[in-house]
Order: sequence, then C-alpha cells, then structure tokens
Amino acid sequence: MLYQAYQLQSDFTSPWRLMAQHLSSALWLQDTERSVLRKMSAACDVLSRMRLTHTRPAYGIARVQSAGQSWGIQEETVLSLPFGSLLHFKKVGEANAPEQPPVLLAAPLSGHFATLLRETVRTLLQDHDVYITDWHNARDVGLWHGGFGLDDYISYLMQFLQTIGPGVHMVAVCQPCVAALAATALLAEDKDPAQPRSLTLMAGPVDCRVNPTGVNELAVSQPIEWFEKNLISHVPLPHPGFMRRVYPGFVQLSAFMSMNLERHKDAFKNMYRHLDEGRVDEAQAIQKFYDEYLAVNDLPAEFYLETVRKVFQTYDLALGQLTWKGRTVNPAAIRRTALITVEGERDDICSVGQTVAAQDLCTGIKPYLKTHHIQTGVGHYGVFSGRKWNEQIYPRVRDAIHVSLV
Repeated sequence: MLYQAYQLQSDFTSPWRLMAQHLSSALWLQDTERSVLRKMSAACDVLSRMRLTHTRPAYGIARVQSAGQSWGIQEETVLSLPFGSLLHFKKVGEANAPEQPPVLLAAPLSGHFATLLRETVRTLLQDHDVYITDWHNARDVGLWHGGFGLDDYISYLMQFLQTIGPGVHMVAVCQPCVAALAATALLAEDKDPAQPRSLTLMAGPVDCRVNPTGVNELAVSQPIEWFEKNLISHVPLPHPGFMRRVYPGFVQLSAFMSMNLERHKDAFKNMYRHLDEGRVDEAQAIQKFYDEYLAVNDLPAEFYLETVRKVFQTYDLALGQLTWKGRTVNPAAIRRTALITVEGERDDICSVGQTVAAQDLCTGIKPYLKTHHIQTGVGHYGVFSGRKWNEQIYPRVRDAIHVSLV
C-alpha cells in the first residue's frame, strides 16, 4: 500500500505544482524590482521544485577538452538490456578522436540515476574513452523480464566489460564496489581477455565490519524479513512494471534526506532568498542540484534485499562466502589487474577502512600494482565530485590507470 499511497499523493499534488511553476514564471516576467510579486514568484518556484521525478535527467555533457582539443560528445547506447544499458560517451570532431584507454564507470543502483555521476564522467573524459552503466528504473521494466538480483548485477558488469573488450578499465563508485570486485575475480579466474586492466574502487562497502556508520548500523538493526515486509512495495498502475516488487526510490531518498534534514531545509530557504534578492545564478546552482537529487530510481526488490543481506549484514565478500550463481567468488584469483582504492576522510556513508579492505582480499595482486588514497576533508560525495575530486583524487586515479598500461 505504500507505493499506492505515494502515487495518489503525487497525482493529487501534481496539478498544484504545475500551476505554481507557471505562476512563478508569469510573476517573474512582470516584476523587475524586489517586491511582493518577486516574493510570490520565488515562493511559487520553490514550491514547484519540492517534488520527485522518476525519469533519468540528461547527462548534458556537450563538449570536453581532451588531448589539447575541444571534442563534441555523442551519447550512444552500445548494449541495451532490460534493467540497464551500456552507454558510451563518444568523442566526435573534425579530427579523429584520440586513442585513450576505455573505462567502464560502474554507477550505483541505489535510488538515484547514473546521472549522479555526471561530473565523474566529465572529468574522466579528459583522458579516457568513457562508458557507464546506465541503470533503468525498475518500475518501467515489465514483469516478463523476470527478476534482477545481485548475481544479475555482477553478470551485467561482466557482459558490459566483454562488450567493450580487452584493455578495458573499471571504476566503481560506492555500492557497486562489491559487484565490481566480484566480476573482476570471476573474469580473472576464467582467464577472460575482458578482465579489466585496472580496477578502481571508490568509497565502497567492501567490508562493513570496519568502522560501521549509521547506514551500517541501520542495516543490522533489523532482520532481513523486516526490510522485506516494511520497505518493499508493488509498482502500481499505470507504470509498465505494474506489480513488480521494488524498493521505491522515494523511500531511499527519504532516508538519505532525514540524515541531513536541516541542511536540505536551509538549501530551500537559500533558494527562496536568492530568487527574492535577484541572485539568479546562486539560486540556479541549488535548483540544478535538487533537480538531480530529487530524480529517483526504483530498485528491483531482489537486488535491494540481497545487497542488504550479503553486503551489509553477513559480509559475504569479506568473509570469502560470496557466491555468483552458486560459484564462490575468489578475489585472490585476480593477478593481472591493478587495484586502486579511494576513501574520504569524512565519509559518513562508507567510512575509512571499508574500501581499502579490498587490498587484503586481493592477495594475488603484486604490491606494485596496488594503490590506496585517503582524501582529507571530503565526505562521501566529495570522493567522486567537487574540487578535491578534480584536483587531487582524479590525478591519482588517472596516473594509476595509465601506469597499468605499461
């Protein structure tokens, strides 16, 4: 009933928010000075943006600087599967695009769309040929496509790597670090030529027993049956995935926002104040963030429950008990892949120590192929976006990837 109640509320309030959006534009056009009309316009704008959307925003990466030239970026879907696509950011221009190492960016499937990594993509494009796992909204996937669990996520990663081909590198951000390490281990054990040349794990829950955060404590506070009973819903009409069991993105977003509720309230207050004072650029920066942050992506129930149980409750990978389709995942089988782990000093979602644990699991990798970096002064999102990502973290990741080419 949870999803049905949300759908009814969304359907009821949608006309009012649409009206507020049009009223905001009309009032703004009529008023050039700070006045009552300006205040009303600002209030209507804020009201119209306090809503969730369920469609992937555009990546919006039109051009990048690479190899001393400006290149146009053309998005092309290389492989489309029911629950996700392999999306390629192809460089186009008058000259032939430079030959750069291909990188698969493994995006989280955790309530937001892969566009949350837009800045990560843009930065990687400076020196790499970039692909991304573009996950679909589970509420738009018909029941006839079957379920999608952690095994399927790992399978998708392996299929995407094989599609890109030999010489590929993989960068995993947050949640998919476990699946990325598993996929690499399985390909290595099979001596598959598509096993990645390097694997970068950024702020991921490889071993949640280390320095547990509030997220980790919540995951073990209840048995998995509680999560299934209280957080899983059926997709209502009129969506294509009608009756599919999902962990709704709006539930995940509510949990995240409750962790920093005052900060989000202050952000909307600042948005109103900036609009009222005519500081449009500052208001637009906040608007842009929340247009992305409030775009939610439903997770298949199987994937969510298996991730909670195997990653956050029973620590299967860390304990050597993770399996894929009945086959034990053996990180020690990885020998030819360079391993880079990155953590944020102030990360309150995936704390220091949880990602670097991968280094101890991968006993087959020579020490000179292992790199670890702790970035001071950043939280979770600062590991893969923002100034310190661009200026301090990315150069280390880039250099480790390019060194592995030698």
